[in-house]
Amino acid sequence: MLPFTFRSLEEHELGPVWAGVFETLWPHYREWFLRDGEAERPSYATSVRMLRAHMPELLPTYERLVDLAGGGDLAARMLSLYKPPPYLAACSQGVWTREGGPMLARNYDYAPSRFEGLIWSTDMVRPVIGTSDCLWGLLDGMNDAGLSVSLTFGGRRVLGDGFGIPLVVRYLLETCESVAHARETLARLPYSLAHNLTVVDRGGEVLTAYVSPDREPIFRPFPAATNHQGIVEWPEQAKATRTIEREQCIVRALEIEGQTSEGFADAFLRAPLFSTAYDSGWGTLYTAVYRPVEGVVDYRWPTHTWRLGFGSFTQAEHTEVLAEPTTADSAG
Repeated sequence: MLPFTFRSLEEHELGPVWAGVFETLWPHYREWFLRDGEAERPSYATSVRMLRAHMPELLPTYERLVDLAGGGDLAARMLSLYKPPPYLAACSQGVWTREGGPMLARNYDYAPSRFEGLIWSTDMVRPVIGTSDCLWGLLDGMNDAGLSVSLTFGGRRVLGDGFGIPLVVRYLLETCESVAHARETLARLPYSLAHNLTVVDRGGEVLTAYVSPDREPIFRPFPAATNHQGIVEWPEQAKATRTIEREQCIVRALEIEGQTSEGFADAFLRAPLFSTAYDSGWGTLYTAVYRPVEGVVDYRWPTHTWRLGFGSFTQAEHTEVLAEPTTADSAG
């Protein structure tokens, strides 16, 4: 069995709590950042220039974090998340907009050994709650305006000069209040890897954005995303992660006659959306259900639900015993 502890942390202006997290996780991120050799990563000057050009609202927080991290060149370059090493995850996400909505549900499928397990409540530019990645980026989250965002890998091999997607999610939540605003922002940013972002706002507007380094974003008012961008371009990866099957499962769950919001969310706790393929790096680590109107998120596992919100955020922890994978399990 694989016990894994999730923690919720609150620090509105990141300071000593974040510095403690950095000290613990930096050896892992340093190894990841240098895995292709230091020469493959952009210089500090390039990284800051790109951050200033494309995400100026985040620059004060970035400079603060570099100071908290000790001011070193390598940490500063990594924290910019400009042209980072590639990383692949599976993941499924869907939006419910009928009675009981809007609601964004997502499964994060990844290797436990490379997952932070941290849920942050911060106020960098505005109040944001989300699941941490790359020390200050986000895998998914919600802001005080009700905008909710989550990411999946886009299923394409192409690499480019742009930002890692966790910082893009952070930037959207810090600076946007609506799907329309998020779409404008996504249209102008450069990306390092292909990803799919699903966005919903408090008014129930929905957007799935297929972003890539080599082409303009594709925007669709489609309430589901897995690991392909409309068509399959990496068949081996698509087969390993069952991306088509999972997308179809989300669409079916949305179309069931008499379906409820809770029934839709429950579908993410069952196969094929929920995976126990942890040994392959595609096991479901958590389900997050964002409720923009209420300003709360439920982190869910098959036998436990943990609710956090803007008016009810507590620093705590939860240890989940992830199911042991078997040879019969397929990737999520």
